[in-house]
Amino acid sequence: MSHHPPDVQGRGSAGPLDGVRVVELAGIGPGPFAAMLLGDLGADVVRVDRPGPAPLAGDPAHDVTNRNKRSVLVDLKSPEGPRTVRALAARAEILVEGYRPGVAERLGVGPEECMAVNPALVYGRMTGWGQRGPLAHLAGHDVGYIATAGALSMIGAPDGPPAVPANLLGDYAGGSLYLTTGVLAALLTARATGRGQVVDAAIVDGTAHLTALFWGMLAAGTWRDARGHNLLDGGCPYYGVYETGDGGWMAVGALEPQFYTVFVALLGLDGDVLPDRADPGNWPELRARFTARFKTATREKWTAVFEGTDACVAPVLSLREASGHPHLTGRGTYTEAHGITQPAPAPRFSATPGTLRLPPAVPGAHTADVARDWDMPELLKDRR
Repeated sequence: MSHHPPDVQGRGSAGPLDGVRVVELAGIGPGPFAAMLLGDLGADVVRVDRPGPAPLAGDPAHDVTNRNKRSVLVDLKSPEGPRTVRALAARAEILVEGYRPGVAERLGVGPEECMAVNPALVYGRMTGWGQRGPLAHLAGHDVGYIATAGALSMIGAPDGPPAVPANLLGDYAGGSLYLTTGVLAALLTARATGRGQVVDAAIVDGTAHLTALFWGMLAAGTWRDARGHNLLDGGCPYYGVYETGDGGWMAVGALEPQFYTVFVALLGLDGDVLPDRADPGNWPELRARFTARFKTATREKWTAVFEGTDACVAPVLSLREASGHPHLTGRGTYTEAHGITQPAPAPRFSATPGTLRLPPAVPGAHTADVARDWDMPELLKDRR
């Protein structure tokens, strides 16, 4: 892990989104992550927090998804609250919210109200089910969204239950990244035309979109709509994970023939006498042989065997282990900033790198600063 902020040589740069003002209506999950990404890339993100306890337990000062933001407290249920948010929206280019459909409108901070004071505003909406459809008004979480989109059915062993991929696939890949892409694309249009628009980012939509490759393979007859029987879902013996003799795991991705040749040789097997890997009927035997070999040594030993080769084999690391991996340390992929070990901004830019300018925003900590910088003395009147 690097103990210095990434791209130290670019500290004078504020990032490619320098000068872009973003209002985030506080929520949990994919909305805050999307706003964090915008902040990492240089945007001035003002998070509108509500008075009272945080929606999730834990110290807000350790919530990494609220880094590179400033926080103000606004009571949206007070007479002045919605007016204050609309005033923020009038000074911003992007607003993001993650309420259920209709909630922002009932609070007086929906797209119509905010775009009335700022016609060029990009209004980003982050939900699980989307703004319309039979399930739009129902509660939900990542696991249900990716289940409905078909993605969860693809993950796990064929003889066991689907494996839950934390909330990375739905909330963050299918949700946050699509919201971020959407609002930035809409921002380009708004700057060219002077007209903003609403971005409806639904986790079910984004997750379904992520499966595009497999719909093509289904159509071509090269993918079975059944978990654990395909090239990339663990069904293939040279694309999967194997337990080592000490209970660790190694990840194998030796798809191409040249990489497979290196893999089996380093594993200590004779490729010339192994069954033909191209025949799925041979996969159970190949898996059995690979399983037996990996069991003969520890994860550390197998890591040493495969490291620095084109076998496409890597140890399965925990989060803490990953932060100390030599490659990630060398790149500064993980860093220590503001007393917290965390991922550095991504992706990387040659001229305007992202930076870790601010620690996680404590609710209400920046009211005075935002009131000054955004010329909003009314924030100070509402200060609590």
